[in-house]
Amino acid sequence: MPPSVAASGPPENLKYIALAGPTASGKTAVALALARVRPVEIVSVDSALVYRGMDIGTAKPSKAEQAMVPHHLIDILDPAESYSAAAFVADATRLVGEIRARGALPLLVGGTMLYFKALFDGIDAMPAADAAVRARIDAEAAALGWPAMHARLAKVDAVTAARLAPQDSQRIQRALEVWESSGQPLSSFHTSDNKAAKALDGGVLFSLEPSDRAWLHSRIAERFDAMLAAGFLDEVKALRARGDLTTGLPSMRCVGYRQAWEMLDACGGSPPDARAIAALRERAIAATRQLAKRQITWLRSMPARTVIACDTPDAVQAAVQRISAMASAA
Repeated sequence: MPPSVAASGPPENLKYIALAGPTASGKTAVALALARVRPVEIVSVDSALVYRGMDIGTAKPSKAEQAMVPHHLIDILDPAESYSAAAFVADATRLVGEIRARGALPLLVGGTMLYFKALFDGIDAMPAADAAVRARIDAEAAALGWPAMHARLAKVDAVTAARLAPQDSQRIQRALEVWESSGQPLSSFHTSDNKAAKALDGGVLFSLEPSDRAWLHSRIAERFDAMLAAGFLDEVKALRARGDLTTGLPSMRCVGYRQAWEMLDACGGSPPDARAIAALRERAIAATRQLAKRQITWLRSMPARTVIACDTPDAVQAAVQRISAMASAA
């Protein structure tokens, strides 16, 4: 866990600052504003921004924004590849050291809470992904449905099954993959003292959180509308046209991309009409709201965080002042 912020000041030996928040909470705006007043380098904590060619639907910082301040862990993988929490911790740990050696402040910004958890707590050593096992599980799920796969998981790993929804395909798949690859339940690795990636100490967590959930819902809807206007569907069509991507890949499971892919599948090659696009909009916004809810739930479980209201008129200025004051006092 990141160290708590005492009233007397920041922890000793501040190595990095983490800026987390739900999707559409304004993290990029705060990070760029902070970069205008302090020498920082931004490390993305986002499982979608790692992929090249996925720009609009991920709200990736623009080329101009990336040129303002050094960004890291953006556009490092092809969408056909996978990235893990362990790989993130290794990359982030290395980058924090390199950035500090350059005399800048590492600013870790994003909303992938699994990555933050792995960074703060370390990550358990688990079997590597097995493409053959994963493909077999996917085939069975296509025939039986994910609720049936969830029931199967409950028989071999009741602890993990109890915390997963019956439709949480990605996590059910991984838990079954671990069981089939190792013969041990996923939950057994979570209680192990053997950490593949050690926690990175010396950080302070700031959290952008709305006091009014309706404000965030409005932002989510406005942002998805802007994505549609910017050509999001053309971006997804280009990814589909490659021929080597499927909705089974982590990249295509990203919120918005999966819903758009499924809508285009349903159209059967015909251009989507207004009704199909309206249905996509509704499904994508609902999925993004659910993502934001999970992100906020995770953040509220972190007693060490410093909360900044992101739905006030001066949210960006207030965040910059508080983070800058912490960095100056360290």
